[in-house]
Amino acid sequence: MIYPIVVHKDKDSDFGVTVPDLPGCFSAGSTLDEAVAMAREAIELHLEGLIADGQVIPQPHSIESHRSNPDYRGGIWALVNVDTGNLRIHAKRINVTIPQRVLDAVDRVATAEHETRSGLLTKAASEYVNARKKLKLKKDTSHHRFR
Repeated sequence: MIYPIVVHKDKDSDFGVTVPDLPGCFSAGSTLDEAVAMAREAIELHLEGLIADGQVIPQPHSIESHRSNPDYRGGIWALVNVDTGNLRIHAKRINVTIPQRVLDAVDRVATAEHETRSGLLTKAASEYVNARKKLKLKKDTSHHRFR
């Protein structure tokens, strides 16, 4: 996944990094290069935390979609590529059977999204499971409301 970041530099400070698509994900560095490298690590740690909490990984948006936000005015934009398949979470190798046409489609989408096959399948499965949880919660809540 490629996340846009915005870097700000105030006089007498390090470079500060904000990740607009990941609220609460910040980083810094004494040089611009270090700030970008630290941003990658911050994004990975943030995503690992979301996964550990059973949350869906937010999709990155384009830089253009964030530019109008006044909080990012005057910042330097960069893109950070994070391979979600390499996040430091407990992973287990499994063997699954998938029709070739589906696997081909998964590979095409993974390539277009700059993902690995494992990363894309993990994201898709997580999103599906979380959607089911939300649906069940909604049903349970509406059931209790009418009692």
